[in-house]
Amino acid sequence: MTDIVAEKLALLSTSPGVYIMKNAQGKVIYVGKAVVLKNRVRQYFQKNKGHSPKVLAMVSKIADFETILTHSEVEALILENNLIKKYRPFYNIRLKDDKTYPYVKVTLADDYPRVMMTRRIIKDGAKYFGPYTNIGPLRETLKLLQRLFPMRTCKNMNVDRPCLEYHIKRCVGPCTGRVPRDEYRKMVDAVCLYLEGRTDDVEKMLEAHMNEAAAALKFEMAAMIRDQLRAVQKIAEKQNIVTGSGDQDAVGMARGEAGVCVMLFFIRAGKMVGREHFMLSGSEDETDASILNAFIKQYYARATFVPHEVLLPQEIDEAETISAWLADKKGAKVEVIVPKRGTKRDIVVMAEDNAKKFLSDEESRLKADDEMTVGAVKELQRYLGLKDMPWRMECFDISHIQGSETVASMVVFEGGVAKKSDYRRFKIKSAEGKPDDFLSMREVTTRRYGKPEVENMPDLIVIDGGKGQLSSALSIIRGAGHADVPVVGLAKQFEWIFVEGKSDPVILPRGSQALFLMQRIRDEAHRFAITYHRKLRGKRNLVSVLDNITGIGPTRRKSLWAHFGSLEKIKKATVEELAEAPGMTKPAAQAVFNFFALHNKR
Repeated sequence: MTDIVAEKLALLSTSPGVYIMKNAQGKVIYVGKAVVLKNRVRQYFQKNKGHSPKVLAMVSKIADFETILTHSEVEALILENNLIKKYRPFYNIRLKDDKTYPYVKVTLADDYPRVMMTRRIIKDGAKYFGPYTNIGPLRETLKLLQRLFPMRTCKNMNVDRPCLEYHIKRCVGPCTGRVPRDEYRKMVDAVCLYLEGRTDDVEKMLEAHMNEAAAALKFEMAAMIRDQLRAVQKIAEKQNIVTGSGDQDAVGMARGEAGVCVMLFFIRAGKMVGREHFMLSGSEDETDASILNAFIKQYYARATFVPHEVLLPQEIDEAETISAWLADKKGAKVEVIVPKRGTKRDIVVMAEDNAKKFLSDEESRLKADDEMTVGAVKELQRYLGLKDMPWRMECFDISHIQGSETVASMVVFEGGVAKKSDYRRFKIKSAEGKPDDFLSMREVTTRRYGKPEVENMPDLIVIDGGKGQLSSALSIIRGAGHADVPVVGLAKQFEWIFVEGKSDPVILPRGSQALFLMQRIRDEAHRFAITYHRKLRGKRNLVSVLDNITGIGPTRRKSLWAHFGSLEKIKKATVEELAEAPGMTKPAAQAVFNFFALHNKR
């Protein structure tokens, strides 16, 4: 215990509040709340409390701490959530990737709102639904909503004519000015009810709206609403009634080798309308009750809807405080209960079973991923007879067309996984104009390994090619003094591996993960080289075309390329758009426009 900690322990308050633990570097490593700060914080530094290994490890790193007093335990809970989200302390239980959870946003502040996906919640008058953990089903939901309720998707309604969405009847076209605002708003209300899971209310609203339209002799509108009603009814038929009535969230939890998973079932108006799963980190030495406690606080701090009941598999310490906090957030009574029997208990058990199933599937996926990555690297080490595991592998490939625009690529795999941040590409100068892969390989390996000291030296160098390319690379690598790093050549036709000092190739077994790894790294090197080659070839072709236009010299040619990025965009640009490029004048822009206009006619 440091002197600073000892002094602050003597001055602790008996008020409720939040405590913030810091290490010697001043980094926040834990945030907690307490009804009585003095009692709670002192417990960490009492040796006879039987702390878990995790708490003992944390306490050993505490060099300082701060406290923030609050008026109540509920205020402390809210502040604790905000600080955990802000600092993401290492020793707190945290929702994984909680910063990136997507939401559905309905822009109610607009006269004609639209539905969109977002990852940020801001106070802009919009209504948010979520968070969602799986982006795929969320996108499918948005597509379904667009088919059911043809609301606008465009950001700007200030247009001369409606877009294609209007003509294919995917949007009612509020930009035309012929859609009454109140009629459009009824559609928005139906969307919000649907996103809340209240399909019964959506049906009632649509039926009433359909009857109103028919009574007003608006038969086309009534027919459209009828189709919406039928679609919603079809969806509602698939939802199972699990309780008599009410809104509930049922929580299930499971532990496994992949971590801790919490499954949340959403029940709205007595019907199961969806589920989400959440993985938690920092929970290895925590009790189930502590994990549930942390999850409930962090999830509902960002949830856009709070039900009347939260069903848990077991008791938690802060149930009363959380109930009071959720009630304040909802504006109505919220119960946090542990059902012992009946339908509610069955729902919780079902949530737990689903959490176990998700973890089992996740563990199988992780095992398969491990076999394809680290397992493949170990397998390759065995087949090649390498002394060390080739954790970092660098692969080189050459690309050109009859010697023109010759380039080389270097891709990097670490632990069997591509590390794109370390990729490099080279424009070959020594072999420009003549197709010489051997000379090109000598140049690229010289530029990468030609010095005695090389940063991030790999454990295995792979040359895409046979014995000739391998020999070219070896003469440079060994000549620079790198005698220990293994270098192999990967033949294109049969994926035979040529090893230094051996005349016969190593043939990896068909279906082996080692072979699949070599194919992946070879294909990635080829893709990266081809992409760079096409880019250079495109620039060259652009230059040769623009060279034929009067008034376009090297400076303007470069400016046009930088401004538009491709030849196709330059061809389609108007005179005004061409003139906006730096260094371009109206006459020069007219010359470019006329050149391509004449070329297109031919």
